[in-house]
Amino acid sequence: MTRVIAIANQKGGVGKTTTTVNLAASLAAMKRRILLVDIDPQGNATTGVGLEKHGQAVTLTDVLLGEAHATDILEELPNSSLHVLPGSPDVTTAEVKLMSRERREYHLRDALAPLLDNYDYILIDCPPSLNMLTVNALVAADGVIIPMQCEYYALEGLSALVGTIERITQTANPKLQVMGLVRTMYDPRSNLARDVSEQIHAFFRNKVYNTAIPRNIRLAEAPSHGLSVLEYDKGSRGALAYLALAAEVLRKDGSKLAPEGEQAGE
Repeated sequence: MTRVIAIANQKGGVGKTTTTVNLAASLAAMKRRILLVDIDPQGNATTGVGLEKHGQAVTLTDVLLGEAHATDILEELPNSSLHVLPGSPDVTTAEVKLMSRERREYHLRDALAPLLDNYDYILIDCPPSLNMLTVNALVAADGVIIPMQCEYYALEGLSALVGTIERITQTANPKLQVMGLVRTMYDPRSNLARDVSEQIHAFFRNKVYNTAIPRNIRLAEAPSHGLSVLEYDKGSRGALAYLALAAEVLRKDGSKLAPEGEQAGE
């Protein structure tokens, strides 16, 4: 059964898009059929896998407004089971127009419905705000993964996201749940990072993934080449961390891992 996961945090700069791209690539390397959906107007998940976010005749905006089908914009990456619904800057137009539409929270869910049988996981890269695009992602999703940087203001504002998730669970999407929190850009040598990590564990307990994503130069460099970190440097600490996170997501989801030798796409 397909799992739809929103990667969300209204705070910018926490590694949300990096997590979406590299978790998607890692799950694909483990022989899962993956669809990455980029609804962030910045379109960084799109360029991060080597696709263009400008000059498209048909865009995600058309899909969200019911003027095109998701298959009209679907991109298949070469030599990979990772497919993409690319983003574009004009998706902000969809957000404005959706506000006056009936069932405005359900447009993304409706657009993805015909694709569900084709994938094991659908990962949605959300905007860094709690706007109508993010609400559409949360209504379409089964679960939410929240990337968090272990810094002083990390927990500030998180209550707003959790509150939004709870409201959507009570109204539009009762199956929605927080799957887990991912600590990103983590430096265990930092006293502050360790202290914030302890606070996150105290508050969210078993919802915190054991895998922490380290600060890693290869992770920072990969997007400028239009590559996931697995493609850019599969032996880097960043790549190994995201493979470990993908394995943890699969375990928590009750899925068997790929056979030995296939987990890194070998």
